[in-house]
Amino acid sequence: MATADAAAKPIRLTQPDKDIKSQSPTQRVIRRFTRHRAAMFGLVILVAVILYIVVGSFIFSEAQSNFNDTAIRLQPPSAEHPFGTDRIGRDILSRTIYGGQISLLIGFLAVIVEVGFGTAIGAVAGYYGGWIDAVLMRITEAMLSIPQLLLLLVMAKFFGEKIPSITFLGRTFSGSVVVIILILGLTSWMSLARIIRSNVLSLKETEFILAARAIGVPNWKIIVNHILPNTMASIIVSLTLGVATAILTEAYVSFLGLGVQAPTASWGNMLTEAQEFTVIKNAPWYWFFPSLLILLTVLSINFVGDGLRDAFDPRSDNKV
Repeated sequence: MATADAAAKPIRLTQPDKDIKSQSPTQRVIRRFTRHRAAMFGLVILVAVILYIVVGSFIFSEAQSNFNDTAIRLQPPSAEHPFGTDRIGRDILSRTIYGGQISLLIGFLAVIVEVGFGTAIGAVAGYYGGWIDAVLMRITEAMLSIPQLLLLLVMAKFFGEKIPSITFLGRTFSGSVVVIILILGLTSWMSLARIIRSNVLSLKETEFILAARAIGVPNWKIIVNHILPNTMASIIVSLTLGVATAILTEAYVSFLGLGVQAPTASWGNMLTEAQEFTVIKNAPWYWFFPSLLILLTVLSINFVGDGLRDAFDPRSDNKV
């Protein structure tokens, strides 16, 4: 009898559970993210790196980063040159600032191209289905078989020197920057397209989508206004982690001498200049600071991406 009475009693939520239930979905996402220690650590480091390259550009001009004086070549860190100087006497501190702008610019723009293609193709394939889905998915599978790094090396070698330098917002970018952004973006969208397609397939049969169809809402409005907002979690996580991948890939290619070309500096081609044995042995500051910035940036972005992935997962409430 006591057991039956106990079973009949309503379950009372504890105070933390009541707080969670009263929060909006956005508030829950923010709460999960802010409680993710690694993500918050990564966010602090990422903000610090961004402030370093943004504020630093107001202190040092691009002309200063390219100014060389062979009389002070390979000088160790000092009060005048905190990061030392390179083989032709350029200040490494100012070069890491402007090189970081290029590396992050390539990462963010390449991911914008990736997200644009991946989201559009995945949404169209999942929503319309049929032969449209079959054709787009076969194209996606074919693109997955193309080795990205090999294609990037070939295209950078073939087109990098043929495209003239571009001046934008007072900065001069070598044509290789455009090639790298396009190749990275156009060869990275396939995984996101498949994720978006699977999300759309599960969403398009829900009641609110069927109701929108019933009242005659155009298909493109249903996709843009109703389906894509419900796939933002996948898009945001892919965007975050894609930036780190793009930065690393650009560093690989630039390190091989086929990426960003002079006069444009990047963290990757700074390492190319420092790869000689004598420089690595006798001037460790030459490669240490660009390497450290690449490490901190990629690591912090990965931490933030992991935190966003957990924040958008409702099941993570049980872990917080």
